[in-house]
Amino acid sequence: MSSLLDVDLEQRGDLTLSAPDFDDGDRMPDYVGAVNDDENPRLEVGGVPADAESLVLVMDDPDTREAVGFTIDHWLVWDVDPAIDHVPRDWDPEADGATVGYNDMLESAYVGPAPPSGEHAYRFKLLALDGEIDLPPQARKAVLDLRARTECSVLAGTQLVGTYDSSQGTIE
Repeated sequence: MSSLLDVDLEQRGDLTLSAPDFDDGDRMPDYVGAVNDDENPRLEVGGVPADAESLVLVMDDPDTREAVGFTIDHWLVWDVDPAIDHVPRDWDPEADGATVGYNDMLESAYVGPAPPSGEHAYRFKLLALDGEIDLPPQARKAVLDLRARTECSVLAGTQLVGTYDSSQGTIE
């Protein structure tokens, strides 16, 4: 069975994800970087199917595959309320009843971009599911991916890409 969350997500349905601070494929603002404010960008959500019971949001860096052999996960959030119309900047998903999983820095949190050199593309993937994932926060993307594919149906999906350069912003 192929991975759902470790590859580019093809548009499925009318689900949309956008950011007021950058366009798809463009440079993200300095504040998202790990060496800057380390805050997730505001994200606008639209087109959620009426029968969706939860959303999944993932941010990863596929450009790390060549260097380390796998995609580095920066943020995993599931069981997001499908009524959400935006993700606020510096969002605390748990305050809204969602679950934050372990990223590849072994933190249950958003960890901003910090490419070792050059520009990397970061994918924000959003899935609308017909059920809840109901995993503990210690879960990683492989388990989340398996649960989303086997115990739920994906009703819609979309992806937003932002770039970040290692020389972007300042170290404080």
